[in-house]
Amino acid sequence: MNKFKIFSLALIASAAGANAQDINEAKKAIDAEQFDKAKTILKSIIKSKPSDGEANFVLGNVYLNQSVVDSAKIYYNNGLQASDKKNLSYIGLGQLDLDAKNTAAAQANFALATKDMRKKDVNEFIYIGRAYINSDNPDYKNAIAVLQKALAIDPQNAQALLAIGDAYYGDKNQNDAYKAYRDAFAADNTLLRAKMQLGVLLKGAKSYDEAIKSFNEVIALNANYGPVYRELAETYYKWARNKPSTAKVNLQNAITNYEKYLSLTDYSLDSKMRHADFLILVKDYKQLETVANKMIAQDKVNPRIYRYLGYAAYENGNVDVAIKSIEDFMKAPENKVIGRDYYYLGLAKIKKGTAADGTIDQAAFDAGLADIKKAIELEPLVVEEFADFGKELFSKKQYTQAASIFELGANNKESKNYLDDAVYYGISVYYGNAGKPAESRDKAALENANATFDKVLEASPSYDEAYLYKGRINSALDKDDMIIKNYEEYVTKVTAKGAEELAKPATTKKVIEAYNAIGAAYANTDKAKAIEYFNKTLVLDPANSYATQSVKSLK
Repeated sequence: MNKFKIFSLALIASAAGANAQDINEAKKAIDAEQFDKAKTILKSIIKSKPSDGEANFVLGNVYLNQSVVDSAKIYYNNGLQASDKKNLSYIGLGQLDLDAKNTAAAQANFALATKDMRKKDVNEFIYIGRAYINSDNPDYKNAIAVLQKALAIDPQNAQALLAIGDAYYGDKNQNDAYKAYRDAFAADNTLLRAKMQLGVLLKGAKSYDEAIKSFNEVIALNANYGPVYRELAETYYKWARNKPSTAKVNLQNAITNYEKYLSLTDYSLDSKMRHADFLILVKDYKQLETVANKMIAQDKVNPRIYRYLGYAAYENGNVDVAIKSIEDFMKAPENKVIGRDYYYLGLAKIKKGTAADGTIDQAAFDAGLADIKKAIELEPLVVEEFADFGKELFSKKQYTQAASIFELGANNKESKNYLDDAVYYGISVYYGNAGKPAESRDKAALENANATFDKVLEASPSYDEAYLYKGRINSALDKDDMIIKNYEEYVTKVTAKGAEELAKPATTKKVIEAYNAIGAAYANTDKAKAIEYFNKTLVLDPANSYATQSVKSLK
Protein backbone atom coordinates (compact mmCIF):
# COMPACT_ATOMS: atom_id res chain seq x y z
CA MET A 1 0.00 0.00 0.00
CA ASN A 2 0.99 3.63 -0.10
CA LYS A 3 3.34 5.02 2.49
CA PHE A 4 0.52 6.73 4.34
CA LYS A 5 -2.99 5.51 4.99
CA ILE A 6 -5.79 6.37 2.57
CA PHE A 7 -9.06 7.11 4.26
CA SER A 8 -10.56 9.93 2.23
CA LEU A 9 -13.86 9.64 0.45
CA ALA A 10 -13.07 12.61 -1.67
CA LEU A 11 -16.32 12.95 -3.55
CA ILE A 12 -18.95 11.10 -1.52
CA ALA A 13 -22.07 13.24 -1.68
CA SER A 14 -23.17 14.81 1.59
CA ALA A 15 -26.43 16.51 2.39
CA ALA A 16 -27.14 19.58 0.27
CA GLY A 17 -26.26 23.05 1.42
CA ALA A 18 -23.26 25.23 2.30
CA ASN A 19 -22.16 22.93 5.10
CA ALA A 20 -22.14 19.95 2.73
CA GLN A 21 -19.96 21.89 0.33
CA ASP A 22 -17.52 22.61 3.14
CA ILE A 23 -17.17 18.98 4.17
CA ASN A 24 -16.66 17.97 0.56
CA GLU A 25 -13.91 20.56 0.35
CA ALA A 26 -12.34 19.00 3.45
CA LYS A 27 -12.48 15.57 1.82
CA LYS A 28 -10.87 16.94 -1.33
CA ALA A 29 -8.10 18.45 0.80
CA ILE A 30 -7.57 15.07 2.48
CA ASP A 31 -7.35 13.31 -0.86
CA ALA A 32 -4.80 15.94 -1.95
CA GLU A 33 -2.89 15.22 1.29
CA GLN A 34 -3.40 18.79 2.49
CA PHE A 35 -4.16 17.70 6.02
CA ASP A 36 -3.76 21.03 7.82
CA LYS A 37 -6.19 22.62 5.37
CA ALA A 38 -8.65 19.77 5.95
CA LYS A 39 -8.40 20.16 9.73
CA THR A 40 -9.05 23.90 9.47
CA ILE A 41 -12.18 23.34 7.36
CA LEU A 42 -13.49 20.57 9.61
CA LYS A 43 -12.93 22.54 12.81
CA SER A 44 -14.78 25.46 11.25
CA ILE A 45 -17.73 23.20 10.42
CA ILE A 46 -17.81 21.77 13.95
CA LYS A 47 -17.61 25.25 15.48
CA SER A 48 -20.58 26.46 13.45
CA LYS A 49 -22.51 23.20 13.80
CA PRO A 50 -21.38 21.00 16.74
CA SER A 51 -24.14 18.53 15.88
CA ASP A 52 -22.36 17.49 12.67
CA GLY A 53 -21.32 13.93 13.42
CA GLU A 54 -19.64 13.37 10.05
CA ALA A 55 -17.29 16.35 10.47
CA ASN A 56 -16.21 15.05 13.88
CA PHE A 57 -15.68 11.56 12.45
CA VAL A 58 -13.65 12.74 9.46
CA LEU A 59 -11.54 15.02 11.67
CA GLY A 60 -10.91 12.07 13.97
CA ASN A 61 -9.74 10.11 10.94
CA VAL A 62 -7.28 12.86 10.00
CA TYR A 63 -5.74 12.77 13.46
CA LEU A 64 -5.65 8.97 13.48
CA ASN A 65 -3.92 9.00 10.09
CA GLN A 66 -1.28 11.25 11.65
CA SER A 67 -0.99 8.93 14.69
CA VAL A 68 -2.40 11.54 17.08
CA VAL A 69 -4.59 8.95 18.79
CA ASP A 70 -5.77 11.05 21.75
CA SER A 71 -7.16 13.78 19.47
CA ALA A 72 -8.79 11.15 17.24
CA LYS A 73 -10.59 9.68 20.28
CA ILE A 74 -11.80 13.13 21.35
CA TYR A 75 -13.46 13.82 17.99
CA TYR A 76 -14.93 10.32 17.70
CA ASN A 77 -16.49 10.69 21.15
CA ASN A 78 -17.71 14.17 20.28
CA GLY A 79 -19.27 12.70 17.15
CA LEU A 80 -21.24 10.21 19.26
CA GLN A 81 -22.95 13.18 20.96
CA ALA A 82 -23.98 14.72 17.64
CA SER A 83 -27.51 14.54 16.31
CA ASP A 84 -26.47 14.08 12.69
CA LYS A 85 -24.60 10.96 11.47
CA LYS A 86 -23.30 10.12 14.91
CA ASN A 87 -23.18 6.45 13.90
CA LEU A 88 -20.04 7.09 11.81
CA SER A 89 -17.93 7.69 14.92
CA TYR A 90 -18.50 4.07 15.94
CA ILE A 91 -16.43 3.19 12.86
CA GLY A 92 -13.55 5.35 14.09
CA LEU A 93 -13.71 3.71 17.51
CA GLY A 94 -13.83 0.36 15.73
CA GLN A 95 -10.57 1.11 13.96
CA LEU A 96 -8.99 1.97 17.31
CA ASP A 97 -10.15 -1.45 18.51
CA LEU A 98 -8.57 -3.09 15.48
CA ASP A 99 -5.33 -1.25 16.22
CA ALA A 100 -5.49 -2.71 19.74
CA LYS A 101 -6.12 -6.21 18.27
CA ASN A 102 -9.59 -6.28 19.88
CA THR A 103 -11.53 -7.65 16.93
CA ALA A 104 -14.67 -8.45 18.91
CA ALA A 105 -14.97 -4.85 20.17
CA ALA A 106 -14.33 -3.54 16.65
CA GLN A 107 -17.09 -5.67 15.18
CA ALA A 108 -19.46 -4.54 17.95
CA ASN A 109 -18.75 -0.92 17.07
CA PHE A 110 -19.21 -1.61 13.35
CA ALA A 111 -22.55 -3.25 14.14
CA LEU A 112 -23.64 -0.10 16.00
CA ALA A 113 -22.57 1.98 12.99
CA THR A 114 -24.69 -0.04 10.56
CA LYS A 115 -27.75 -1.05 12.58
CA ASP A 116 -29.93 1.84 11.38
CA MET A 117 -28.68 2.02 7.80
CA ARG A 118 -31.24 2.50 5.08
CA LYS A 119 -31.35 -0.03 2.27
CA LYS A 120 -29.59 2.20 -0.25
CA ASP A 121 -26.89 3.48 2.12
CA VAL A 122 -23.32 2.40 1.31
CA ASN A 123 -21.04 4.99 2.95
CA GLU A 124 -20.89 3.14 6.26
CA PHE A 125 -19.71 0.00 4.48
CA ILE A 126 -17.04 1.98 2.65
CA TYR A 127 -15.79 3.61 5.83
CA ILE A 128 -15.70 0.22 7.61
CA GLY A 129 -13.75 -1.23 4.70
CA ARG A 130 -11.28 1.62 5.04
CA ALA A 131 -10.97 0.97 8.77
CA TYR A 132 -9.98 -2.65 8.08
CA ILE A 133 -7.46 -1.49 5.45
CA ASN A 134 -5.95 1.37 7.46
CA SER A 135 -5.65 -0.41 10.80
CA ASP A 136 -2.23 -1.03 12.26
CA ASN A 137 -3.31 -4.66 11.94
CA PRO A 138 -4.95 -4.64 8.51
CA ASP A 139 -7.54 -7.28 7.64
CA TYR A 140 -7.89 -7.15 3.88
CA LYS A 141 -10.24 -10.09 3.58
CA ASN A 142 -12.78 -8.56 5.95
CA ALA A 143 -12.36 -5.27 4.10
CA ILE A 144 -13.16 -6.99 0.81
CA ALA A 145 -16.22 -8.70 2.32
CA VAL A 146 -17.73 -5.50 3.68
CA LEU A 147 -16.94 -3.51 0.52
CA GLN A 148 -18.64 -6.16 -1.56
CA LYS A 149 -21.80 -5.34 0.43
CA ALA A 150 -21.51 -1.73 -0.72
CA LEU A 151 -21.02 -2.79 -4.34
CA ALA A 152 -23.99 -5.16 -4.15
CA ILE A 153 -26.13 -2.09 -3.43
CA ASP A 154 -24.35 0.32 -5.79
CA PRO A 155 -22.13 -1.52 -8.30
CA GLN A 156 -20.91 1.70 -9.92
CA ASN A 157 -19.94 3.49 -6.70
CA ALA A 158 -16.51 4.85 -7.52
CA GLN A 159 -15.37 5.19 -3.91
CA ALA A 160 -16.37 1.61 -3.11
CA LEU A 161 -14.48 0.42 -6.18
CA LEU A 162 -11.41 2.45 -5.18
CA ALA A 163 -11.53 1.09 -1.64
CA ILE A 164 -11.91 -2.53 -2.72
CA GLY A 165 -9.03 -1.98 -5.14
CA ASP A 166 -6.88 -0.95 -2.18
CA ALA A 167 -8.07 -4.00 -0.24
CA TYR A 168 -7.21 -6.34 -3.12
CA TYR A 169 -3.82 -4.64 -3.45
CA GLY A 170 -3.15 -5.13 0.26
CA ASP A 171 -4.19 -8.77 -0.13
CA LYS A 172 -1.68 -9.13 -2.99
CA ASN A 173 -4.41 -9.75 -5.56
CA GLN A 174 -3.00 -7.60 -8.34
CA ASN A 175 -5.48 -8.62 -11.04
CA ASP A 176 -8.61 -7.75 -9.07
CA ALA A 177 -6.97 -4.58 -7.77
CA TYR A 178 -6.28 -3.46 -11.34
CA LYS A 179 -9.86 -4.16 -12.42
CA ALA A 180 -11.29 -2.30 -9.42
CA TYR A 181 -9.12 0.78 -9.98
CA ARG A 182 -9.94 0.78 -13.68
CA ASP A 183 -13.67 0.49 -12.96
CA ALA A 184 -13.49 3.21 -10.30
CA PHE A 185 -11.99 5.68 -12.76
CA ALA A 186 -14.49 4.66 -15.43
CA ALA A 187 -17.32 5.31 -12.97
CA ASP A 188 -15.91 8.75 -12.04
CA ASN A 189 -13.21 10.21 -14.26
CA THR A 190 -12.51 12.97 -11.72
CA LEU A 191 -11.32 10.36 -9.21
CA LEU A 192 -7.63 10.78 -9.94
CA ARG A 193 -6.50 8.59 -7.07
CA ALA A 194 -8.04 5.56 -8.80
CA LYS A 195 -6.08 6.26 -11.98
CA MET A 196 -2.96 6.97 -9.95
CA GLN A 197 -3.25 3.57 -8.25
CA LEU A 198 -2.93 1.89 -11.66
CA GLY A 199 0.57 3.37 -11.74
CA VAL A 200 1.18 2.19 -8.16
CA LEU A 201 0.51 -1.38 -9.31
CA LEU A 202 3.13 -0.98 -12.05
CA LYS A 203 5.59 0.46 -9.54
CA GLY A 204 5.05 -2.53 -7.27
CA ALA A 205 5.74 -4.83 -10.22
CA LYS A 206 9.05 -2.95 -10.84
CA SER A 207 7.81 -1.74 -14.24
CA TYR A 208 9.19 1.66 -13.41
CA ASP A 209 9.14 3.20 -16.88
CA GLU A 210 5.53 2.12 -17.40
CA ALA A 211 4.58 3.41 -13.93
CA ILE A 212 6.06 6.80 -14.78
CA LYS A 213 4.05 6.92 -18.00
CA SER A 214 0.92 6.12 -16.02
CA PHE A 215 1.61 8.85 -13.47
CA ASN A 216 2.26 11.34 -16.25
CA GLU A 217 -1.20 10.56 -17.61
CA VAL A 218 -2.62 11.67 -14.24
CA ILE A 219 -0.56 14.87 -14.42
CA ALA A 220 -1.93 15.52 -17.91
CA LEU A 221 -5.42 15.49 -16.39
CA ASN A 222 -4.51 17.67 -13.42
CA ALA A 223 -0.97 19.00 -12.99
CA ASN A 224 -1.83 20.22 -9.48
CA TYR A 225 -2.73 16.81 -8.05
CA GLY A 226 -0.01 16.53 -5.40
CA PRO A 227 -0.02 12.82 -4.48
CA VAL A 228 1.01 11.76 -7.98
CA TYR A 229 4.33 13.58 -7.56
CA ARG A 230 4.98 11.66 -4.35
CA GLU A 231 4.36 8.42 -6.25
CA LEU A 232 6.69 9.60 -9.01
CA ALA A 233 9.36 10.42 -6.44
CA GLU A 234 9.11 6.98 -4.86
CA THR A 235 9.19 5.31 -8.29
CA TYR A 236 12.36 7.12 -9.33
CA TYR A 237 13.92 6.25 -5.97
CA LYS A 238 13.11 2.55 -6.34
CA TRP A 239 14.33 2.55 -9.94
CA ALA A 240 17.64 4.07 -8.76
CA ARG A 241 17.98 1.39 -6.06
CA ASN A 242 17.18 -1.49 -8.39
CA LYS A 243 19.33 -0.27 -11.28
CA PRO A 244 22.42 1.50 -9.89
CA SER A 245 23.49 2.70 -13.35
CA THR A 246 20.46 5.03 -13.28
CA ALA A 247 21.00 6.15 -9.68
CA LYS A 248 22.42 9.64 -10.23
CA VAL A 249 19.69 10.81 -12.60
CA ASN A 250 16.83 8.97 -10.93
CA LEU A 251 17.67 10.08 -7.40
CA GLN A 252 17.66 13.68 -8.60
CA ASN A 253 14.31 13.06 -10.32
CA ALA A 254 13.04 11.59 -7.06
CA ILE A 255 14.05 14.68 -5.09
CA THR A 256 12.63 17.06 -7.70
CA ASN A 257 9.26 15.32 -7.71
CA TYR A 258 9.11 15.17 -3.93
CA GLU A 259 9.76 18.90 -3.77
CA LYS A 260 6.90 19.37 -6.26
CA TYR A 261 4.67 17.19 -4.07
CA LEU A 262 5.48 19.32 -1.04
CA SER A 263 4.71 22.52 -2.94
CA LEU A 264 1.19 21.19 -3.57
CA THR A 265 0.55 20.15 0.04
CA ASP A 266 0.27 22.49 3.00
CA TYR A 267 3.91 22.49 4.17
CA SER A 268 2.69 21.35 7.58
CA LEU A 269 5.13 19.95 10.12
CA ASP A 270 3.72 16.52 9.30
CA SER A 271 4.47 16.89 5.59
CA LYS A 272 7.96 18.17 6.39
CA MET A 273 8.55 15.08 8.49
CA ARG A 274 7.47 12.88 5.58
CA HIS A 275 9.89 14.90 3.47
CA ALA A 276 12.64 14.22 6.01
CA ASP A 277 11.88 10.49 5.84
CA PHE A 278 12.26 10.67 2.08
CA LEU A 279 15.53 12.60 2.26
CA ILE A 280 16.91 9.82 4.46
CA LEU A 281 15.93 7.29 1.80
CA VAL A 282 17.68 9.18 -0.97
CA LYS A 283 20.63 10.03 1.31
CA ASP A 284 20.41 13.79 0.73
CA TYR A 285 21.83 14.68 4.14
CA LYS A 286 22.72 18.29 3.35
CA GLN A 287 19.10 19.02 2.54
CA LEU A 288 17.97 16.90 5.48
CA GLU A 289 19.97 19.04 7.90
CA THR A 290 18.43 22.18 6.40
CA VAL A 291 14.91 20.74 6.69
CA ALA A 292 15.54 19.55 10.25
CA ASN A 293 16.74 22.97 11.39
CA LYS A 294 13.69 24.59 9.77
CA MET A 295 11.45 22.15 11.62
CA ILE A 296 13.16 22.98 14.89
CA ALA A 297 12.48 26.65 14.25
CA GLN A 298 8.82 25.80 13.61
CA ASP A 299 8.28 23.40 16.49
CA LYS A 300 11.11 23.28 19.03
CA VAL A 301 9.35 20.83 21.33
CA ASN A 302 8.77 18.01 18.85
CA PRO A 303 11.56 15.56 19.69
CA ARG A 304 11.24 13.56 16.46
CA ILE A 305 12.99 16.46 14.76
CA TYR A 306 16.17 15.63 16.64
CA ARG A 307 16.28 12.19 15.04
CA TYR A 308 16.54 13.85 11.62
CA LEU A 309 19.11 16.36 12.82
CA GLY A 310 21.18 13.58 14.40
CA TYR A 311 21.22 11.51 11.21
CA ALA A 312 22.11 14.50 9.06
CA ALA A 313 24.77 15.80 11.45
CA TYR A 314 26.55 12.42 11.45
CA GLU A 315 26.53 12.17 7.66
CA ASN A 316 27.75 15.77 7.39
CA GLY A 317 30.64 15.15 9.81
CA ASN A 318 29.33 16.88 12.93
CA VAL A 319 29.49 14.00 15.39
CA ASP A 320 28.96 16.03 18.57
CA VAL A 321 25.65 17.37 17.26
CA ALA A 322 24.76 13.87 16.04
CA ILE A 323 25.31 12.27 19.46
CA LYS A 324 23.49 15.01 21.37
CA SER A 325 20.55 15.14 18.94
CA ILE A 326 19.97 11.38 18.91
CA GLU A 327 20.32 11.11 22.67
CA ASP A 328 17.84 14.00 23.09
CA PHE A 329 15.43 12.14 20.83
CA MET A 330 15.83 8.92 22.81
CA LYS A 331 15.18 10.68 26.13
CA ALA A 332 11.57 11.51 25.20
CA PRO A 333 9.46 8.63 26.56
CA GLU A 334 6.79 9.03 23.88
CA ASN A 335 9.28 8.35 21.10
CA LYS A 336 9.64 4.87 19.67
CA VAL A 337 13.36 4.22 19.32
CA ILE A 338 14.24 2.26 16.18
CA GLY A 339 17.32 0.36 15.12
CA ARG A 340 18.54 3.17 12.89
CA ASP A 341 18.72 5.51 15.89
CA TYR A 342 21.22 3.21 17.60
CA TYR A 343 22.95 2.65 14.25
CA TYR A 344 23.79 6.34 13.93
CA LEU A 345 24.53 6.79 17.62
CA GLY A 346 26.99 3.92 17.57
CA LEU A 347 28.77 5.11 14.45
CA ALA A 348 28.91 8.67 15.80
CA LYS A 349 30.55 7.50 19.05
CA ILE A 350 33.15 5.51 17.10
CA LYS A 351 33.81 8.43 14.75
CA LYS A 352 34.22 10.77 17.72
CA GLY A 353 36.86 8.41 19.12
CA THR A 354 38.77 8.22 15.83
CA ALA A 355 42.02 10.22 15.68
CA ALA A 356 43.24 12.13 12.64
CA ASP A 357 45.59 9.25 11.75
CA GLY A 358 42.66 6.80 11.73
CA THR A 359 43.39 5.04 15.00
CA ILE A 360 40.37 4.43 17.22
CA ASP A 361 40.17 4.77 20.98
CA GLN A 362 39.11 1.31 22.13
CA ALA A 363 36.74 2.62 24.82
CA ALA A 364 34.94 4.77 22.23
CA PHE A 365 34.80 1.81 19.84
CA ASP A 366 33.35 -0.45 22.53
CA ALA A 367 30.69 2.16 23.45
CA GLY A 368 29.73 2.55 19.80
CA LEU A 369 29.70 -1.21 19.24
CA ALA A 370 27.28 -1.63 22.15
CA ASP A 371 24.85 0.74 20.42
CA ILE A 372 25.36 -0.99 17.08
CA LYS A 373 24.39 -4.29 18.71
CA LYS A 374 21.23 -2.65 20.08
CA ALA A 375 20.42 -1.50 16.54
CA ILE A 376 20.69 -5.08 15.28
CA GLU A 377 18.53 -6.39 18.14
CA LEU A 378 15.75 -4.03 17.03
CA GLU A 379 16.26 -4.41 13.27
CA PRO A 380 18.39 -7.49 12.45
CA LEU A 381 18.86 -6.60 8.78
CA VAL A 382 20.39 -3.21 9.61
CA VAL A 383 23.55 -5.33 9.87
CA GLU A 384 23.71 -5.15 6.05
CA GLU A 385 24.67 -1.49 6.30
CA PHE A 386 27.83 -2.06 8.33
CA ALA A 387 29.78 -3.90 5.62
CA ASP A 388 31.41 -0.79 4.15
CA PHE A 389 32.45 0.39 7.61
CA GLY A 390 34.00 -2.99 8.31
CA LYS A 391 35.91 -2.89 5.02
CA GLU A 392 37.13 0.62 5.84
CA LEU A 393 38.56 -0.66 9.13
CA PHE A 394 40.05 -3.68 7.34
CA SER A 395 41.76 -1.48 4.74
CA LYS A 396 43.37 0.49 7.60
CA LYS A 397 44.63 -2.80 9.09
CA GLN A 398 42.46 -2.31 12.17
CA TYR A 399 41.71 -6.00 12.07
CA THR A 400 40.40 -6.50 15.61
CA GLN A 401 37.79 -3.76 15.22
CA ALA A 402 36.95 -4.94 11.70
CA ALA A 403 36.38 -8.46 13.04
CA SER A 404 33.95 -7.08 15.65
CA ILE A 405 31.89 -5.46 12.88
CA PHE A 406 31.99 -8.36 10.43
CA GLU A 407 31.09 -10.85 13.16
CA LEU A 408 27.66 -9.18 13.42
CA GLY A 409 26.89 -9.97 9.77
CA ALA A 410 28.46 -13.41 10.01
CA ASN A 411 25.88 -14.28 12.66
CA ASN A 412 22.86 -13.43 10.46
CA LYS A 413 22.18 -15.86 7.62
CA GLU A 414 19.27 -13.68 6.42
CA SER A 415 21.62 -10.83 5.60
CA LYS A 416 22.44 -10.37 1.93
CA ASN A 417 26.07 -9.87 3.01
CA TYR A 418 26.19 -13.05 5.11
CA LEU A 419 28.89 -14.90 3.15
CA ASP A 420 30.97 -11.81 2.47
CA ASP A 421 30.85 -10.75 6.13
CA ALA A 422 31.66 -14.28 7.31
CA VAL A 423 34.74 -14.48 5.08
CA TYR A 424 35.92 -11.01 6.11
CA TYR A 425 35.35 -11.89 9.76
CA GLY A 426 37.52 -14.99 9.51
CA ILE A 427 40.27 -13.18 7.61
CA SER A 428 40.17 -10.21 10.02
CA VAL A 429 40.58 -12.50 13.03
CA TYR A 430 43.48 -14.28 11.36
CA TYR A 431 45.37 -11.10 10.42
CA GLY A 432 44.63 -9.60 13.84
CA ASN A 433 46.47 -12.51 15.47
CA ALA A 434 49.02 -13.66 12.89
CA GLY A 435 51.79 -11.28 13.91
CA LYS A 436 51.43 -11.78 17.65
CA PRO A 437 53.46 -14.08 19.89
CA ALA A 438 51.64 -17.37 20.56
CA GLU A 439 50.83 -16.41 24.14
CA SER A 440 49.15 -13.16 23.03
CA ARG A 441 46.86 -14.61 20.40
CA ASP A 442 43.09 -14.59 20.98
CA LYS A 443 42.55 -18.34 20.80
CA ALA A 444 38.79 -18.10 21.35
CA ALA A 445 38.44 -15.70 18.42
CA LEU A 446 40.62 -17.94 16.23
CA GLU A 447 38.50 -20.99 17.09
CA ASN A 448 35.36 -19.02 16.24
CA ALA A 449 36.88 -17.87 12.95
CA ASN A 450 37.71 -21.48 12.10
CA ALA A 451 34.11 -22.49 12.83
CA THR A 452 32.87 -19.57 10.74
CA PHE A 453 34.77 -20.84 7.71
CA ASP A 454 33.02 -24.19 8.24
CA LYS A 455 29.72 -22.31 7.93
CA VAL A 456 31.01 -20.60 4.80
CA LEU A 457 31.80 -23.98 3.26
CA GLU A 458 28.37 -25.25 4.24
CA ALA A 459 26.74 -22.35 2.39
CA SER A 460 29.25 -22.25 -0.47
CA PRO A 461 31.08 -25.59 -0.87
CA SER A 462 33.04 -24.33 -3.88
CA TYR A 463 34.83 -21.60 -1.92
CA ASP A 464 38.24 -23.31 -1.81
CA GLU A 465 39.96 -20.35 -0.14
CA ALA A 466 38.15 -21.29 3.08
CA TYR A 467 40.44 -24.33 3.44
CA LEU A 468 43.46 -22.11 2.94
CA TYR A 469 42.35 -19.76 5.73
CA LYS A 470 41.43 -22.66 7.98
CA GLY A 471 44.97 -23.93 7.49
CA ARG A 472 46.40 -20.51 8.40
CA ILE A 473 44.13 -20.17 11.44
CA ASN A 474 45.12 -23.60 12.71
CA SER A 475 48.76 -22.62 12.21
CA ALA A 476 48.10 -19.70 14.57
CA LEU A 477 46.52 -22.21 16.96
CA ASP A 478 49.51 -24.60 16.62
CA LYS A 479 47.22 -27.50 15.69
CA ASP A 480 49.43 -29.62 13.44
CA ASP A 481 46.78 -32.21 12.56
CA MET A 482 44.29 -29.55 11.44
CA ILE A 483 46.99 -27.64 9.58
CA ILE A 484 47.70 -30.78 7.54
CA LYS A 485 44.03 -31.63 7.02
CA ASN A 486 42.95 -28.22 5.76
CA TYR A 487 45.96 -27.42 3.57
CA GLU A 488 45.73 -30.88 1.98
CA GLU A 489 42.04 -30.26 1.31
CA TYR A 490 42.92 -26.96 -0.37
CA VAL A 491 45.50 -28.64 -2.62
CA THR A 492 43.03 -31.42 -3.52
CA LYS A 493 40.32 -28.89 -4.45
CA VAL A 494 42.50 -26.73 -6.70
CA THR A 495 44.19 -29.74 -8.29
CA ALA A 496 40.77 -31.06 -9.28
CA LYS A 497 40.26 -27.89 -11.30
CA GLY A 498 43.00 -28.93 -13.70
CA ALA A 499 46.40 -27.86 -15.00
CA GLU A 500 45.19 -24.45 -16.15
CA GLU A 501 44.18 -23.49 -12.61
CA LEU A 502 47.42 -24.85 -11.12
CA ALA A 503 49.46 -22.88 -13.65
CA LYS A 504 48.12 -19.56 -12.43
CA PRO A 505 50.87 -17.74 -10.47
CA ALA A 506 48.47 -16.84 -7.61
CA THR A 507 47.40 -20.50 -7.26
CA THR A 508 50.98 -21.76 -7.45
CA LYS A 509 51.97 -19.39 -4.64
CA LYS A 510 49.14 -20.72 -2.43
CA VAL A 511 49.98 -24.35 -3.18
CA ILE A 512 53.61 -23.65 -2.19
CA GLU A 513 52.32 -22.12 1.04
CA ALA A 514 50.26 -25.28 1.62
CA TYR A 515 53.21 -27.66 0.98
CA ASN A 516 55.50 -25.66 3.27
CA ALA A 517 52.89 -25.49 6.04
CA ILE A 518 52.17 -29.23 5.81
CA GLY A 519 55.93 -29.96 5.81
CA ALA A 520 56.41 -27.82 8.92
CA ALA A 521 53.50 -29.56 10.67
CA TYR A 522 54.97 -33.01 9.94
CA ALA A 523 58.51 -31.96 10.95
CA ASN A 524 58.05 -32.79 14.63
CA THR A 525 56.46 -36.22 14.12
CA ASP A 526 57.29 -37.61 10.68
CA LYS A 527 60.50 -36.31 9.08
CA ALA A 528 60.03 -38.39 5.93
CA LYS A 529 56.58 -36.87 5.30
CA ALA A 530 57.95 -33.40 6.04
CA ILE A 531 60.76 -33.83 3.51
CA GLU A 532 58.24 -35.18 0.96
CA TYR A 533 56.17 -31.99 1.14
CA PHE A 534 59.15 -29.64 1.14
CA ASN A 535 60.37 -31.41 -1.99
CA LYS A 536 56.95 -30.80 -3.58
CA THR A 537 57.55 -27.12 -2.96
CA LEU A 538 60.99 -27.33 -4.61
CA VAL A 539 59.43 -28.90 -7.72
CA LEU A 540 57.31 -25.78 -8.11
CA ASP A 541 59.92 -23.32 -6.85
CA PRO A 542 63.49 -24.72 -6.84
CA ALA A 543 64.82 -21.53 -5.26
CA ASN A 544 62.39 -21.56 -2.31
CA SER A 545 64.70 -20.85 0.60
CA TYR A 546 62.36 -22.01 3.37
CA ALA A 547 61.89 -25.45 1.77
CA THR A 548 65.59 -25.76 0.95
CA GLN A 549 66.71 -24.94 4.49
CA SER A 550 64.01 -27.18 6.02
CA VAL A 551 65.11 -30.19 3.95
CA LYS A 552 68.74 -29.64 5.01
CA SER A 553 67.85 -29.42 8.68
CA LEU A 554 65.68 -32.56 8.55
CA LYS A 555 68.32 -34.80 6.89
